[in-house]
Amino acid sequence: MNFTRWSARLPGTQRRAAARTDHPVTADLRPDGAGSVPAARAEQLTDDAPPVPAVDDLPVREVLDRVPALVALVHGPDHRLAYVNDAYVAAFGPRSTGAPAREALPELDVLGLFPLLDQVLRSGKPRTVKSRKAPDGRSYTFACTPVTAGDGGAAVLVFATDVTDHAEAAERLRASERRQRETAVTLQRSLLPQELEEPDDLRVAATYHPGGTEAAVGGDWYDVITLGGGRTALVIGDVMGRGVRAAAIMGQLRTAVRAYARLDLPPHEVLQLLDGLAMEIDANQIATCVYAIHDPNEGRLVYASAGHLPILVRDESGVVQRADEPTGPPLGTGGWMHTSGSIALSPGSTAVLYTDGLVERRNEDLDEGIAALERALSGATGTPQVVCDRLVRSAGVTADHDDDVAVLVLQHPARTGPDSELFRNAALELLGGVEAAPRARAFASGVLTSWRFPVELHDLGVLAVSELVANSLQHGTPPMRLRLRRTDRRLIVEVTDGDDHLPRRRRAEPGDESGRGIAIVATIASAWGSRRTPGGGKAVWCEFALPGIAK
Repeated sequence: MNFTRWSARLPGTQRRAAARTDHPVTADLRPDGAGSVPAARAEQLTDDAPPVPAVDDLPVREVLDRVPALVALVHGPDHRLAYVNDAYVAAFGPRSTGAPAREALPELDVLGLFPLLDQVLRSGKPRTVKSRKAPDGRSYTFACTPVTAGDGGAAVLVFATDVTDHAEAAERLRASERRQRETAVTLQRSLLPQELEEPDDLRVAATYHPGGTEAAVGGDWYDVITLGGGRTALVIGDVMGRGVRAAAIMGQLRTAVRAYARLDLPPHEVLQLLDGLAMEIDANQIATCVYAIHDPNEGRLVYASAGHLPILVRDESGVVQRADEPTGPPLGTGGWMHTSGSIALSPGSTAVLYTDGLVERRNEDLDEGIAALERALSGATGTPQVVCDRLVRSAGVTADHDDDVAVLVLQHPARTGPDSELFRNAALELLGGVEAAPRARAFASGVLTSWRFPVELHDLGVLAVSELVANSLQHGTPPMRLRLRRTDRRLIVEVTDGDDHLPRRRRAEPGDESGRGIAIVATIASAWGSRRTPGGGKAVWCEFALPGIAK
């Protein structure tokens, strides 16, 4: 077979003529002399220089034999082997020309290239297959190009480039990315709460789904923190950025939130503290966050938002409401005074806190994603975990999702029947002077008796009421109020007044006539604490674990 018939038909005569010149080039190409041809170069362009050969003059077979890539030529619809070069023989051994390629080139069959050869013959267009591992253990990229034989028949030139080094480097890179992703996911999951705290008055569930690549594993987090006195803090946040660093910063912020929560501050003050900490951790790193507090006596969520998405609340009838402003800038920006807002969370309601991976999609407005989440929530019923899973499914979150997703669902159950007897409230306005103390003790005794508490718990509860009321009467200002609350796990005693000075436990000297009240309460109760109230006053509380419930 004459291989020159597959060479490109170029105007060889013209090229040879163009390659020669009858006059040496010695003149400047520009008036200023710039760009003039050096004398040595001009000498090479004279008639003494050998002509540049035309492609027609090159022996094609000799060229193909010396090409370091693997070359094979198959002819006709049955792909009979017409030629293989030396590199091909060195890789796969000698081949017999004239035989069908399935017999002569079994390695192409193993690689599944024969359907590709058929496509090339039918379409007359070249096709390429990237990085396939051949039986010799090396990786090749195959380019199949249609050519026309001298007899008018169709043939395919198979050109295989050894890309083993590139393939191995790419695999090492992918393996490194997988290890980085696994490290980031492991760190992320280890920093999230392994088990959510279980408030008395709420039912909660949460889920975290890492993104499908290392670049999609970020700093999403959530937390549930019982504050005492029946109140619960709920947190969700998202550190901007990806990978191990974002997860590490997330861990620092989550730890800080838990520490600040113990101060029992209003939500906006917690965010103020977090904002300063975020700037100290990394001035170039920002995070969004929502910090909310649920008080079962108020039936509301009080919250503050640092650039985060709005809380969604579904009431008992299925109507979904978005939490309104205020929303401040993300944490780490500094210079902003956050403020708190509130949204109703009545019995039977479900609230959802989430990160942007649940609702944000490329080429789609963010509001559309939030609206879709609202529609999904409006029809979501069942336990918090069921609701959580349903929202994730409705958002189309899969294993290869391009962002990580965190969702926190909480429900305020509507209790009826015998269950409602385990959750009771009683309150008394503390009017008058010193006579308010005996009235408070009598009130507490009657309530605790009606709640059928055992004698020991009854007496401890009355003693705690006496000490807290006496402390408020001595150091506080009107209005004063006593509130008793029982749950299925504990008894809570709380006294509020109009003075914002928080009491502290101290050691009373033998001759002191006061200073022992808080010490007594701290000794007999499971826990105690105090906080400032929005109206400028304070609340002092203590709680007792019910018999059979661990403290």
